[in-house]
Amino acid sequence: MKLRKVFAVCSAIFMTTASIAGCGGSGQVSGGDSGTSTDKSTAAGGKTEGKEEVITLNFMGWEASPLETAAVEQGIAIFEKEHPNIKVNYTPGLAGNEYNAKLLASAASNSMPDVMFMMSNAYRQFVSKGALLELTDKFSKDFPLDDFIDSSKTIMSIDGKVYGISSCTVSPILYYNKDVFDKAGLEYPSSDPSKSWTIEEFREVSRKLKTDEIYGCYGLETVANTLAAQIISNNGAIYSSDFKTSAMNSPEVKKVLETIKAIRVEDGSAPDATTLENVGMTVAQMLETGKVAMLIDGSWALQELAASGMNIGMAPLPSYGKVLTTGQAHLHSISANTKYPDQAWEFVKFLSGLDYQGSLVNSGLWMPNRKSMYEPDMLEKWYNKDVHGDDYKNMLDYFKEAVVDPAALQYSSKCSDIITEETKLYFTDAQDIDTTLKNIEKRSNEAIKEALE
Repeated sequence: MKLRKVFAVCSAIFMTTASIAGCGGSGQVSGGDSGTSTDKSTAAGGKTEGKEEVITLNFMGWEASPLETAAVEQGIAIFEKEHPNIKVNYTPGLAGNEYNAKLLASAASNSMPDVMFMMSNAYRQFVSKGALLELTDKFSKDFPLDDFIDSSKTIMSIDGKVYGISSCTVSPILYYNKDVFDKAGLEYPSSDPSKSWTIEEFREVSRKLKTDEIYGCYGLETVANTLAAQIISNNGAIYSSDFKTSAMNSPEVKKVLETIKAIRVEDGSAPDATTLENVGMTVAQMLETGKVAMLIDGSWALQELAASGMNIGMAPLPSYGKVLTTGQAHLHSISANTKYPDQAWEFVKFLSGLDYQGSLVNSGLWMPNRKSMYEPDMLEKWYNKDVHGDDYKNMLDYFKEAVVDPAALQYSSKCSDIITEETKLYFTDAQDIDTTLKNIEKRSNEAIKEALE
């Protein structure tokens, strides 16, 4: 499916959303704060008779893809039409460490945006600093918590309180190029979780698919996206049950890391990151062109892969015992220091609505985080056969029952970076496995202690 076709689908849904939402929008601004921006007909320091004051909300996020940014901007336009007295100034920026660092600096200087994307692995850190507005009462009134799937519900709730609303859910899954499988005469992996491959079966098929021109697989080493699911599948853990110490220095974790490395080094089935850089292709492009037969990546990759028009298949992750995937996603939060809490809540409600979320789910970028969206009547509203194909429907329970990604529950966003840094040293032969696990344990414990203090 071509990108412009996916974009057209998103646009059509947003147009529908506008017509539906417009029926119930009052356009009234609650609260009495003075605005940073006023209607042009409003005199300085006052209001024109019959005119409500127009305020501006600063909204910050990041650009996961141009299509997501376009969808956010279309959503803002709809919201502003529903609420003519609220303007939204959206600033997409860099993601990851740079984004968290910028937000932390703005929190320290009391200059945070009114509304923001909040990375799940930083959510608890910002709450501990008192940087986010508590939304529990407002949330409970407008959103039934039990409608959220367990992973999203667990991420949002801190000691029974809510400081941000989960935007969606995303999970790592297995993608594969059907044409490569057909040429090799191999059976496709099943999309039925009860029939999913073990890691040994995945490893064997990767070896069979490997040729001088084709790598059997890629993605097991991408720590941020896939490692937690592999470790939990093998009865291991990233953190202790209270998330105050690292739990990675264990035989279960050691086996997973050694298996990942063996698939690349011993079997020669997977390229390393340097190889990809030299080829000059993204992992998605490697899969699309048949240079990689199987790709383990986040569910958000479906948007780009579907847009390429490739003959794509999807399946659950290979398991070490337990068949599972992890679930997490960013949240929409409000600054504790916003001058416009009521107006900011109206905007967050819109961002958390089923229509807005549904448009991005329809494109393949997000997955629904509400149980009701997996019901047959709601499924028809966002499911797109050109994007999701037939495999996706077989994995709906697999997504709904995803275990929460441990990174979303820890106390320091530095921990994820530490795990990435140390495992990279192991995967590139710069240090041995025992040193790697000891370093992760020591550095993570120090980072968590610093965050708790």
